[in-house]
Amino acid sequence: MIPGRAFRWAALAALVSCGERDRLVFPVENPGDGSGPTTEINHPAASDTVVIEGDLLILQGRTYDADGVDTVYFEVGGANQGFSPIQGEGEDTVEFALQLSTLNLGGATVVVRVHGVDVLGEQGSPVSRQIRIE
Repeated sequence: MIPGRAFRWAALAALVSCGERDRLVFPVENPGDGSGPTTEINHPAASDTVVIEGDLLILQGRTYDADGVDTVYFEVGGANQGFSPIQGEGEDTVEFALQLSTLNLGGATVVVRVHGVDVLGEQGSPVSRQIRIE
C-alpha cells in the first residue's frame, strides 16, 4: 500500500500520463500533395487523329491521384455529344472509355478534353485529343 501523500502523487501522475496518451492530435497542414489528379489518354495515342466518317471512335484513358479521385470531367467540342462526369469515389485510379460517334460529322474537327478533381478539391490539368473526321 502507498502512504497518503505518495498515493496522491502517484494517482496524479497516472492521470496526467493517461491524458497525454489519450489526447487526440490533428494534422495542422493539408495532407494533400498540392496538385490535382493526373489524366492520361491512351487511345488514341496521338494528340491529333484522323478517322473516317461513320467509324466508331473509342477514347480510353485514366485519371489517378494518391489523394483519391473524386470526379473525372469530359468536355467535347465540335460534335453534338456530351458525357456525364465519372464519380471516382476516392479511388486512386479511375479508368474511362468514351464512345464517340462520327456519323454525319464529315469535315468536322472534334476536340475532347478530360480532367480530374481529387477528394481535396484540387483540379488536375486537362489533357485533350483533336479528332479530324474525313
